Amino acid sequence: MTNHFSVIIVGGGQAGLSISYALRERGIDHLIFEKHQIGYAWRSKRWDSFCLVTPNWQCQLPGYPYPGNDPQGFMKKDEIVQYIEAYAASFNPPIKEGVEVLSVRLSEELEVFEVATSIGDYTANQVVIAAGGYHKPKIPRIAERLPESILQLHSSEYRNPEQVGDRSVLVVGTGQSGCQIAEDLHLAGKQVHLCVGGAPRSPRRYRGKDVVDWLDQMGYYDLSIDEHPQKEKVRTKANHYVTGRDGGREIDLRQFALEGMQLHGRLKQVSGNILEFHNDLKQNLDQADAVAESIKQTIDKFIAKHQIDAPVEPEYQPIWEPTEAVLALDYQQTNIGAVIWCTGYESDFSWIEVPVFDGKGYPGHERGVTGVRGLYFLGLPWLYTWGSGRFSGIARDANYLADYIVARTRTVHTNAWSIVNEFLLGS
Repeated sequence: MTNHFSVIIVGGGQAGLSISYALRERGIDHLIFEKHQIGYAWRSKRWDSFCLVTPNWQCQLPGYPYPGNDPQGFMKKDEIVQYIEAYAASFNPPIKEGVEVLSVRLSEELEVFEVATSIGDYTANQVVIAAGGYHKPKIPRIAERLPESILQLHSSEYRNPEQVGDRSVLVVGTGQSGCQIAEDLHLAGKQVHLCVGGAPRSPRRYRGKDVVDWLDQMGYYDLSIDEHPQKEKVRTKANHYVTGRDGGREIDLRQFALEGMQLHGRLKQVSGNILEFHNDLKQNLDQADAVAESIKQTIDKFIAKHQIDAPVEPEYQPIWEPTEAVLALDYQQTNIGAVIWCTGYESDFSWIEVPVFDGKGYPGHERGVTGVRGLYFLGLPWLYTWGSGRFSGIARDANYLADYIVARTRTVHTNAWSIVNEFLLGS
């Protein structure tokens, strides 16, 4: 069967390439299908000034740690693409780019997975779904109430400030994308109205180090989801906002407000020309600050416990407070000409016709191993640790699954030889 492989991998991003590297090391034949091209999401779904928010030294793809000379820096968009392309070139994975996987189903009769693609049908003993979890841009239906004269973009479509024209811009959402895009527009001199949600923020540097360095030293990145206080709930939590721009810094929305950015609570309703906001701006700012301060306090305790010599920093003091909440705004009078929806993504695994999903469409798994023999997931946020969906932790997950796949491959071969021996002895 020329279209049969021991393992088929769906997705050729960092997760798919990582498991490919691990399988090659173990001598397992496999094939990767990538719908677009290597590095596609980084290349085509990020804005021009995008950069990592974690230091370069955390880029630890299996067999290919960060090769540059700026480990404490933050790779920009083009450098990230180059890193992934160079990784692929380093071991030449068996990948078919521009091939869409249309369905994956289990043939219990043949004991193989049937993989239908845009170039034909394939089969495999085992399948790794490495397509990530961010598939469909999520835009609330309230967007339908805005007129066609207002440009509407999802964060994945935003590229640069020139794209939105000369009028004011409403940015909805303050996760990592929302805050960084708002900053990008603000630095370009645009009048920005930002709807502040409940996402937490993180300090950038504290007591002489990048906070990521402290958290790594404290073992946070080795914490498994089973050990995390929030357990599986952490998978749906918004990421802390911070930036690696210009060498890395905190994002303090209060500072933006002092500089002229207009902050509002969460977007509540659109009625005619009126934008209505929830009265939760102060609450959301205070909560974000509280999370940042709790991170600092955790670091303080670690420093004290281990008697580490580190400079002391003064306690954070808010530099701006909302005085009177603006709960309604006329978008015509305020000259809003564009809205950028930084409201995340939805996963779409509907093409996987195997019963492993819960009521919300999330795959049931234990460290990526599903309840259906031979089907795995890799690269999902908090698949096992904080770094599971990132460059920092994917190697751990890929090696774990590769060992699991090898063990099952040997079991399949052992069973096959047992059948042959029984046949020979019986004859």
